[in-house]
Order: sequence, then C-alpha cells, then structure tokens
Amino acid sequence: MQEITIDQKLRLELLWWLLTALLVALIMAPIYFYTEDYPFWNINIVYIVTFITAARYIFLFPTTLIAKIQWFKVMLIFAVIPAIFLLIQEMNRFQVFLDYNEPEDLIGLLPIDTSNAMMSFVRSEMVLFSVGSVISLAILPFRMIRSVWRYRNTGKP
Repeated sequence: MQEITIDQKLRLELLWWLLTALLVALIMAPIYFYTEDYPFWNINIVYIVTFITAARYIFLFPTTLIAKIQWFKVMLIFAVIPAIFLLIQEMNRFQVFLDYNEPEDLIGLLPIDTSNAMMSFVRSEMVLFSVGSVISLAILPFRMIRSVWRYRNTGKP
C-alpha cells in the first residue's frame, strides 16, 4: 500500500476543516435565524467541532498531519482529560439552564409551533454533539496510545 504524502495529508486536513465548518454552519443556521441571544452559541460550536475532529482522529488517524508526531500524541493523551471535564461541565450548565428557565429564555419569543420545533431541535442537537464529543474524547487517548505503540514498534501510525 502506498504511503500518503504530506501534500495529500495537508489537502485532506484542509478538506476536513472545510467540511466541519460547513456542517457547523448548517447546524447552527436555524439557531442563528430563529433565536434571539442564544446563550450557548460558542460551546455548541465547540461541541460540533470536537465531535467531528475527535471522531476523525479515532477512525482516520493515519491520514492526519500529526500521525507521526509522537510528542503531540502524548500531549493529546493528557490534554483530553481536562477537556472532557470542561465539556461535561458545560453540558451540565445547559441542562441546569433548561431546568430553571423557560424555553423563551433560550430561544426567544416565537410562534408556538416554531418555538416547539426550535426547542426540540436545540435540545436534540446539543445533547447529540455534547455526548458525542465527550465519548469521542474519552476514546481518543486509547487511540493515541495504540498509535504511539504501533509507531514505536512497527513504524506505522
């Protein structure tokens, strides 16, 4: 099997970041257009980007630019731990906000049908990407350990 060149890896990385940005725009567009002062805008984007990037690193790691950078993989192993705690804390903050506030505080004043649909959409996508990002980040260190071990013993990421 032919090795992927650095140029190809760079193009692939750029393509993945463009696809991630497009997906973020598509998912966040209804929230942007239908809500007023959405308080979880930044963390929502972080959840989406984290989920896509961590899942990509889990399944497609040999095609990334960092596949052969050992020190970065070791750093990722330890950086994931506080990131998981931060994401869980923000997920908890979102749930507490839903428990103690009215839907209008989250999405603003909308017609009842639109309000129900937006509330369902916001809750569903936030839970999907928050849980997905936490699970992906929990798996990522094991993938990095495997990659470090394989690279050290066989030379393949």
